Amino acid sequence: MGFSKCNRQLNGYSVLMMLSFLALAGQAGEAVSVSPESVGRQLTENLLSREHMFYGEFGLHYAEACAAVGALRIAVDTGDQAMQMRIIDRYQKLFDPGSGLVSRRLHVDNQVVGIVPLQIYLINRDKQYLDLGLSFADSQWENPREDGLTQQTRWWIDDMYMVCMLQMQAFRATGDARYADRGARQMAAYLDTLQQENGLFYHGPDSPFFWGRGNGWVASAMAEVLEALPENHGLRNEILGHYRQMMNALLTYQSDNGMWRQLVDYPYAWAESSCTAMFAYAMAVGIRRGWLDSNSYQPAVIRAWNALAAHIDRNGNVREICVGTGKVDDMEFYLKRPRHEGDFHGQAPVLWLAAEMMKGKRVEE
Repeated sequence: MGFSKCNRQLNGYSVLMMLSFLALAGQAGEAVSVSPESVGRQLTENLLSREHMFYGEFGLHYAEACAAVGALRIAVDTGDQAMQMRIIDRYQKLFDPGSGLVSRRLHVDNQVVGIVPLQIYLINRDKQYLDLGLSFADSQWENPREDGLTQQTRWWIDDMYMVCMLQMQAFRATGDARYADRGARQMAAYLDTLQQENGLFYHGPDSPFFWGRGNGWVASAMAEVLEALPENHGLRNEILGHYRQMMNALLTYQSDNGMWRQLVDYPYAWAESSCTAMFAYAMAVGIRRGWLDSNSYQPAVIRAWNALAAHIDRNGNVREICVGTGKVDDMEFYLKRPRHEGDFHGQAPVLWLAAEMMKGKRVEE
């Protein structure tokens, strides 16, 4: 998406916002090419125009659930109440048993759907959304393991988002410390078990490759947990240390064009959009919250944003998104994964990043 084409589509408010971002980015030596609000609105309209994405026969796909959270954040951050209502109306079907959107299968990929009604509750305080969201969060902890972790623990790095994000959403919605404790304990256990010496994460113990989006789920999950976790929580400093170790490692692997790769540490792997957006999102949260040095990390976020903006077509579809990927002990498997345009695995984190960049600018002001 070029600057001139996008600029013709912006209203006066968006132009002023973009100029503010240009000034902010100029301090870091590089300009933001397209306003986060413009991209956020475009990808939200893309979401609203599409049929629901299903996870086979198991209800709403987790990737769309993640995109819905990003779109709701965009709608709130722009103050667009009409957009908020359109998104909420789309997910009112969660209460319709005939819609097929809700699955009660006790699996991380199904239960993370609870983040959507909880995000809606944070906007409208309608208790029906709270009750639905908490039903997912609580069932995730039915009959926990002896170590206090969920029975859904399987040591896949993707789970760090699927489990921890749901529990932290429940904490945001209720203020109940047990949800924060669940999310923090699960996160700390995975970090202690799976983080490698270089700060990155294998896709799993039997798949020793630093898959981009898998590491993106980790980075995003740590940002979400640290954002919500109380400052005095006993596990906060431990998680923050792991987070900083990973962010420092990612700086060294960002390519010259601003993207990160399908295999993060392999220089011949192709540039992949979903992990790029996830890493930039995690860094942007850290910059706003003061966990990361802005002089070191802000240029990386801006380069990533500009690269991602160039990967969006006129219909709001992000390009170069790896399809859903299971663990395999074979490098060629990861390098040869198909790439889709508009896959919600990539649409979602670009929405998160756009919303975070808007929020970060308001803090600056």
